[in-house]
Amino acid sequence: MSRAGTPGLVFNEPLLWDIGSEGRVGLSIPRQDVPHTTPSGELTREDLDFPDLGEVDVVRHFTRLSQWNFGVDTGMYPLGSCTMKYNPKTNERQAALPGFSQAHPMLPESMAQGALQLMYDLQEFLAEITGLPAVSVQPAAGAQGELTGMLMIHHWHQARGRQKSKILIPDTAHGTNPASAALCGYTPVPVPSADHGMLAVDDVAAVMDEETAGIMITNPNTLGLFEEHIREIADLVHERGGLVYMDGANMNALMGMVDVRNLGVDVMHLNLHKTFSTPHGGGGPGSGPVCCTPELEPFLPVPRVVKGAESFHLESNYPESIGRLHAFYGNFGMQVRAYSYILSLGPLLKKVTELAVLNANYIKESLKDVLHLPYDRPCMHECVFNDEKQKDLKVTTLDMAKRLLDHGFHAPTVYFPLVVQGAIMIEPTETESKETLDQFIEAVRTILQEAETNPDLLHEAPRRTKVSRLDETAAARKPCLCG
Repeated sequence: MSRAGTPGLVFNEPLLWDIGSEGRVGLSIPRQDVPHTTPSGELTREDLDFPDLGEVDVVRHFTRLSQWNFGVDTGMYPLGSCTMKYNPKTNERQAALPGFSQAHPMLPESMAQGALQLMYDLQEFLAEITGLPAVSVQPAAGAQGELTGMLMIHHWHQARGRQKSKILIPDTAHGTNPASAALCGYTPVPVPSADHGMLAVDDVAAVMDEETAGIMITNPNTLGLFEEHIREIADLVHERGGLVYMDGANMNALMGMVDVRNLGVDVMHLNLHKTFSTPHGGGGPGSGPVCCTPELEPFLPVPRVVKGAESFHLESNYPESIGRLHAFYGNFGMQVRAYSYILSLGPLLKKVTELAVLNANYIKESLKDVLHLPYDRPCMHECVFNDEKQKDLKVTTLDMAKRLLDHGFHAPTVYFPLVVQGAIMIEPTETESKETLDQFIEAVRTILQEAETNPDLLHEAPRRTKVSRLDETAAARKPCLCG
């Protein structure tokens, strides 16, 4: 039986200024032991309007607002390309330890030895997981990790006295890859994937010339497929004087299974906020460490965490470095979570990969008779369908995604990757049980039956959420930001 959504109690919540009453307060201030003074300046402006609220007003307001949200702690969040998995709360607990959460970033090194050791050990863990021995955990997001890798490639060519002008970008790469290359002064050159959804060596050879600095390759790619020819492609790029950058955002499909260095990769970034237990999405802090070969190690950003004979310290004396990425050393709380996640799982990181791949293939096989599967081959962590079979019914990918909300599930990624028209991209991750996957599959199949018998249900969906379907064009052009 599908876990359907329910109308239930859906609270309408006014602005804070519309609740409470004059003179109401939510805290008791101790008796003052200093003389009372009348403030001057901005605080005395009569037009400043602060709501007068009791504690219960504030608590209920924000609790009601939280009930409008849907997230990984509420239910399945099958966004493809995002790895929106449930993250164990023990990792949140370690990140909240006062010695970590309250450490000031400008503490002297003698008072930050625990934090420095954690960063150093995390670098060692990530080196072992990827097979690339040199690591910096300084980049603060996946996109900044991409930029770091591109800057390192740029500096590598510059150090050899032959700067180049182009970077190859497959059409199945993540969307930020071309921007990262362009920010470094490179011209992105698109490379089409072959009929099987992967890169062909001949297609790369056709555009890999002496002006090409390298290739940015997402593996597994955005179709959820492992690039089976990556070693041959890497050899070709190296023979022609280029380097290989791998987008590691999909590492949830490779942990414990693949030595990235053996694939011929020179530099890659990881998304700690996808694979290694940081809640992803909502604009929260990210972390995008970069791992590379010894040949590229001199170009890693500074400062670097160095282990001395008796202590750890930050070292900036690396003359070939690309420099500092930002004021302080990464988003440290994200690193604590990842460190805890890796320590708690250890060798079971391989099991994470196995279950993520198994779950994605289970969904693929369970739905491919009712949804069109453009690339019918074993997938990795995600699978990509489209709305080809529903076109005659005038039912679109968007209709199906909106109707899923009525069945109690967040919608998957839609209309991406761009190489699939009307794409429906599903990534269940390893944290969803077979029972939940079966409920999701049944909900999708029910929706597809509705598409045949009563398509208006889908055209008008969602019906059971607090807000029904929006005019998305108007919302984009005239957003309402007032509440």
